[in-house]
Amino acid sequence: MASKHKNGGGVLFAFNGKWISWAHTTVAYCAFLGALIVGMWLHFNKIVQNEYYGYPQEWFPSVSATIGDRYPERSVFMVFIAITSGPRFALVFLWYFLTTRPGAVLPKFILGVGIFRTLTCGGWTYVTSTDDHDWHDIFMISYLVATLPWTLGCIALTPNNAQAVKYRKRLATLFFSTLVPLVYFYIKHKVHKVPGAYTTYAFFEWSLVLLDVAFDAVTALDFASLELVIRDIKGVSRGKTKMVSDSLLEREKDKPMGRTFGDGFSWPEAFDVLADIYNGFVFWSILTSLGVLVWYFPLWYMGISGYEIFVMTTISPLFLGIPSIRSMVVHNLRRTHLLSLCGLLAYLVEGPEVRLCVVGFALWMSCLSWTGTWYSERANPARLESRIMAWSIGLIASSIAKFAFQTMNPIWPVVHPGISGWNRLGFALAVLSILRTTGRRTVSNGNISPVSSPTKPGSSILAALGWGGLIFGLHSLLSDSSTMISWVWDGYPIRGPMAVPHGAWTIFAMGLGLIIGVFYPSFASGWTAYGIGSVAAAFLTCYSHWNGFYGGLALAAYLIALVPSFVGSAVRHSPAITFGLGFLFYNIMVLFHVWVVAYAFVPGGPLAREHTDWVMTITMLLIGAGVFATTANRDPSPKTRKQSYPIARKQRSYYFYFLVALQLWSASIAYLRFPTFDYTPYHKDEKVVTAGIWTVHFSLDNDMYTSETRMRDLIKEMEIDVIGLLESDLQRIIMGNRDTTQYLAEELGMYVDYGPGPNKHTWGAALLSKFPIINSTHHLLPSPVGELAPAIHATLDMYGELVDVFVFHSGQEEDVEDRRLQSQYMAQLMGSSTRPAILLSYLVTKPLRGNYFTFVSNTSRMHDIDPSDWDRWCEYILYRDVKRVGYARVSRSTITDTELQVGKFVIGEPDGKGELIREEQVPYGRRFPTMFRGEGVRGHHYHVFDEPRYYN
Repeated sequence: MASKHKNGGGVLFAFNGKWISWAHTTVAYCAFLGALIVGMWLHFNKIVQNEYYGYPQEWFPSVSATIGDRYPERSVFMVFIAITSGPRFALVFLWYFLTTRPGAVLPKFILGVGIFRTLTCGGWTYVTSTDDHDWHDIFMISYLVATLPWTLGCIALTPNNAQAVKYRKRLATLFFSTLVPLVYFYIKHKVHKVPGAYTTYAFFEWSLVLLDVAFDAVTALDFASLELVIRDIKGVSRGKTKMVSDSLLEREKDKPMGRTFGDGFSWPEAFDVLADIYNGFVFWSILTSLGVLVWYFPLWYMGISGYEIFVMTTISPLFLGIPSIRSMVVHNLRRTHLLSLCGLLAYLVEGPEVRLCVVGFALWMSCLSWTGTWYSERANPARLESRIMAWSIGLIASSIAKFAFQTMNPIWPVVHPGISGWNRLGFALAVLSILRTTGRRTVSNGNISPVSSPTKPGSSILAALGWGGLIFGLHSLLSDSSTMISWVWDGYPIRGPMAVPHGAWTIFAMGLGLIIGVFYPSFASGWTAYGIGSVAAAFLTCYSHWNGFYGGLALAAYLIALVPSFVGSAVRHSPAITFGLGFLFYNIMVLFHVWVVAYAFVPGGPLAREHTDWVMTITMLLIGAGVFATTANRDPSPKTRKQSYPIARKQRSYYFYFLVALQLWSASIAYLRFPTFDYTPYHKDEKVVTAGIWTVHFSLDNDMYTSETRMRDLIKEMEIDVIGLLESDLQRIIMGNRDTTQYLAEELGMYVDYGPGPNKHTWGAALLSKFPIINSTHHLLPSPVGELAPAIHATLDMYGELVDVFVFHSGQEEDVEDRRLQSQYMAQLMGSSTRPAILLSYLVTKPLRGNYFTFVSNTSRMHDIDPSDWDRWCEYILYRDVKRVGYARVSRSTITDTELQVGKFVIGEPDGKGELIREEQVPYGRRFPTMFRGEGVRGHHYHVFDEPRYYN
């Protein structure tokens, strides 16, 4: 195919560039459609079968089922994909040659993305999920993540070709729009097990494949201007024509967004920004860790210990009211920041008291350093904005890190390398980041006097109130992506968001809020936005399920959008007042939001009892004071605001690049962590159910380290199928905004009901099960005097039979009337069910005495697993209409303050005589593990009886 544009000159062969696109499109479609045709012809029933349904409920295969492990369709697909690689690489490089211009960075970036996508496509093609599931997912997710910059980059770089632009925009819109129903029907299939949902999902999955290939097929319209030897016959690649991105930037050049992304790219500046963001991440890591350490002490004292005073370490900016100290801090920011890093090394300190002191000092220095940093930059709006964005994105990064590590921050001082801690790496990166970001002088001429302003600065007290309310809102609601989800969770069937994947939605809302706060500060800090934020807070507080979560998302965006305006307003006053006093107000709110649940153990507690609504109301009132202070000193001159754009726009772009990267990371985490919902009991052939109850002491062990890993090991080794966890609600500042159940459910392969959320004012009760949870309801039992008693009533599908499981935590020993009322409530609740039942509980009573006879009664129709076990006070296991076969008590080691109790039951058989028998008389599949006999392992062993008990 000789080109008519050849000018002789020794050209031996030439063909039009569009044939590269056609070859790529044709062979790629042959790979997928060829495999589909062959698979449907030879293995129809097998490839439409999934883990729940087959034909006729499901009648169309997914892409993965079609191109997976079956011969010959897998071979057909692989052969054609191998052939596709040639045209694919040619297409990527031709696109680069067509769009590159001297000094342009974007074409080079898109070239790299194109090569990366091609290689990862080969990865998930030739490494199937059967070969290596993890690497298959890594390649697939990498490919999907790279699709976004490839798509947007190709649209931006499209030469002035109206037809090509039209097709690309339409195909890209269809592609990304298809993701919504794709995820919806996948959840319908995986979570709700709806017949036929996977077939519908498969159609959307195939649509993505077809649209992906079609998007690249549009290059045929652009490559028609090229011929290979290779010659550009229209001069497009020499920058003589405008690109879509040029037209867009020209049109948007006077707007904030357009000015931000109009400059080039510099790797040194990008590393500066990355280091700045990491410094913000370290601040939030230290701040969020302090509460966990403080909480350790009242747990053991069962009341106020005195160590709660360390909550006040955040008020260190008060000392910046002393001129000599302010000058010393502002001129020695590198040293103060480095001193704060001792908190990252605190994990090495074994003594809880000393470790708390180290972290308290670290937070003291960190608050002092960040306040000094902002104050020192107040005369330079561009650098001040950069520091504020770094701090804000640091919060988002901290939330993402906890999202990745199942609500645990890997550099906290309550973890160490032996339990998945990244402490050493975290400290090393922190040192490097501080050295890089504090190397340049940040104070103009060393001047630290107040900055003159054309407007009155307003009230510093109001600004301090606003700062206290804002940082409390950020910390209590946004330091973990699942906190607000736990507020609106209300049991099974699932009618609202789940921690995974919807935690990524919270992170996205935070990122969107920051963009609004930076580009539209007047709106973000205005009264209209305040009204929206207040309504959103009311929805989160008053509603469950999706309505409450939508309010939470709006509130998340609003809170983080306020940060640039609030900090910008605060630095115009004395930092001792705005930040020092502001942190004091924040500390009062922290104590207040603990008082609403810990009212039984603190002075004046009953006044705040169960008033999360008061906490939310006061938070929004404090923020309203900050809005008033911000609007009072806002610069009314548009010209002044516009002048800051040339200074800040290039720096802004790097922060937003990393913000987008973090959002993609969170989406990838959501995909990788998505529950499989294909869990199997340990002894399904024998229809054995091993049920346990454990009071986990808020997942802090006796040495002040997190205990999730050790809990997982014991639960797994005891082969527990259903377990109730008590003292499990950790979604408060003082407990680190954590959720142990996420980690255990994913690691052990179990369904989970988190139980009553933190806005229900209990210490928590949770249920984990290898069996599907068909329905669950949460109960708050009568507690006229003492702490609220939570309960879960769940119906599980155990080997085809519905069995009710109750998880219950009774009130304190001192509250006699509370416990009497609670025992009556539970007896009625258990007696109202006609199904077999198991109670996993914390009763606070002696066997065969008092309230014991209410739980074990004609009303409840429940039986004690072993009435002869006299050495009990807290934990009890009761049952009804299932066969009891075994009972064991396992020592706690140093994990918590309470043992693990376990019972074994058989479904579908009548209960026996209840006589004790020897282990040799028990079928192997019904026995307890032998590894815990004698001295056991890791401090866990059978105790009280020194061995399990078995019954006929």
